[in-house]
Amino acid sequence: MALLDKCGRPLLNLRISITQRCNLTCTYCHREGEVARANVSAEKMTLDEIVRIAKTAVSLGIVRIKLTGGEPLMRQDVVELVQAIAAIPGLRDLSMTTNGLMLDELAKPLRAAGLKRVNISLPTLNPETYQKLTGGKLENALAGVQAAIEAGFSLIKLNMVVLRGVNVTDVSEMIDFARDIGVILQLIELDPINVSREYYSKHHRFLIEQEATLREKALRIETRRLMHNRLIYHLPDVTVEVVHPTENSDFCMHCTRMRVTSDGKLKPCLMRNDNLTDILTPLRNGATNEELKELFMQANLLREPYNKPN
Repeated sequence: MALLDKCGRPLLNLRISITQRCNLTCTYCHREGEVARANVSAEKMTLDEIVRIAKTAVSLGIVRIKLTGGEPLMRQDVVELVQAIAAIPGLRDLSMTTNGLMLDELAKPLRAAGLKRVNISLPTLNPETYQKLTGGKLENALAGVQAAIEAGFSLIKLNMVVLRGVNVTDVSEMIDFARDIGVILQLIELDPINVSREYYSKHHRFLIEQEATLREKALRIETRRLMHNRLIYHLPDVTVEVVHPTENSDFCMHCTRMRVTSDGKLKPCLMRNDNLTDILTPLRNGATNEELKELFMQANLLREPYNKPN
């Protein structure tokens, strides 16, 4: 039985930031809402600590865990970590968000260890634009995408943050690319988190035009009730999901997530850092399983929609 918050929203998903280190410098990165890079040089949580937090979460009805960062593949023990979490009884899904640069070598070991799905950040297929946005090389990201396909993950999604004046015109090419290689494309509106007001004002773009086009072409439109009520457009031979920003009250009212920050705090809302619950310190001080569960339950009661309907 899943935990419910005060608004009746079930807690089904946990995103664990296993590092804040990254090998790219993406201009639009929200760093899972963390105020600062808490551990640029090293990880704050050990493998065993992360696994115990994950076990506590699953014991309370959380059935899906996503590993995030930073770039999660920067951890040297990432394959062992995936294997340990995937073995937790009751966990239905283990996935990861990555920039893909290290998937060329790690995709197959991760799949063998029990990772089921990957979301790969890919804002454009233009090498120059990619370099300006991320500081990296497009060819390395594409090699990672190909490696993920060859590894046989059950689901692969490309995350494209759409930025006004940068990559809006690349959307149709990305849809064609997703169709050609057999993956799902996620179009994501820019979040106003960990970017300056100037950057957000300059680059935020509502996806109204893109959704109108998708609606015309879709054979079927699906609503993910337990994932922010986001819409999934099933086009001929390709699927496109649209993720609206957190200013959207519908997004918030259907949130089923909690986060664990890279320094071991339970984070009930992406948009807030004033209601965190430290779970790492009690864990290190010898907290029992029941005491860790109680911390999760306390944090869950702090979950509330950041944007409420008018």
